[in-house]
Amino acid sequence: MEERFKLETERLAKSWMRYDRATLRDYLVEDVEDPRINIQSILTRHFLIERLFGEQFKALMEQELRFSMVMNWLLRLLKKPVNAGQLQAVLDALLEGQDNAEGLEIPSYISETFSTLRLPNYICDLLNWAPVETTEAPIPEYLMSTFQAIWHEVLAGEQSQSISVLEPACGSANDYRFIEAFGIARLLDYTGFDLCEKNTRNAKQMFPKARFKVDNALEIDAEDDTFDYCFVHDLFEHLSIEAMEVAISEVCRVTRQDLCIGFFNMHDGDQHIVKVIDDYHWNKLSMGKTKAIFERHASVVEVIHIDKFLASKFGCSDTHNKDAYTFVIRI
Repeated sequence: MEERFKLETERLAKSWMRYDRATLRDYLVEDVEDPRINIQSILTRHFLIERLFGEQFKALMEQELRFSMVMNWLLRLLKKPVNAGQLQAVLDALLEGQDNAEGLEIPSYISETFSTLRLPNYICDLLNWAPVETTEAPIPEYLMSTFQAIWHEVLAGEQSQSISVLEPACGSANDYRFIEAFGIARLLDYTGFDLCEKNTRNAKQMFPKARFKVDNALEIDAEDDTFDYCFVHDLFEHLSIEAMEVAISEVCRVTRQDLCIGFFNMHDGDQHIVKVIDDYHWNKLSMGKTKAIFERHASVVEVIHIDKFLASKFGCSDTHNKDAYTFVIRI
């Protein structure tokens, strides 16, 4: 590895090691980043399920995406001054086919999703969960985990040939913990690695039977074509542009078939916007330039702009991150 990349690696590792293990364990798994309702995490799980079972569960996948939109809308609503009576008014309006509840506009994708469900349904439960006086209590775990329970039950009886999967920058098993809880992990030969030793310790503590290790995306300790598939979240924006190109080359080198890459800070402009914060980067990547780098190593690069995807498919135009993109890549 070149000396400049060794130095960048040391600085990046230092930037994460300064946090305690409890902070790292809870990072990127709460609120809108909760993988149970975060669209990019859901698309990653769907990516894995499709590689295992093809389009067998296509209808269920669409319903899970709808669930995510409903949950994210409700989370935004609960951050405003709202009481339990107003939530009940929303439910009454949905039951009556109305698009307005005491002055609160109900998005069309909420109404459409409600109409696809049989009564009683999770939207009824969500709008009825709050105590009479307040909505300040957190949404109960059993409601947040609605589709976790569904997938676990649906996949319990399924068998498939195991596929090998790599997750660079896995954090403290941020996404793996839900891949496990949803019943997908037993069908995978999974390897996760992270540059931060505290993250891998957290992951091993939670999942002692899974394979987690300390490794570097700039020089992955694996032979060419070792893994069938690879998925990555929120890595490339934190690297220098030169290091990012090396990391892209590395994840493509060790992957035989497909990759699913989540970006949290990307735009449709012609140039990368480089931003250095202390010992690491927080770049806004050019979609076109990043796609071109992957195309050097891949046969097909599908680009999904999360905001446009949800708007075109469901009429949802109020996603929390307008800069989120997911690439699905065929080597």
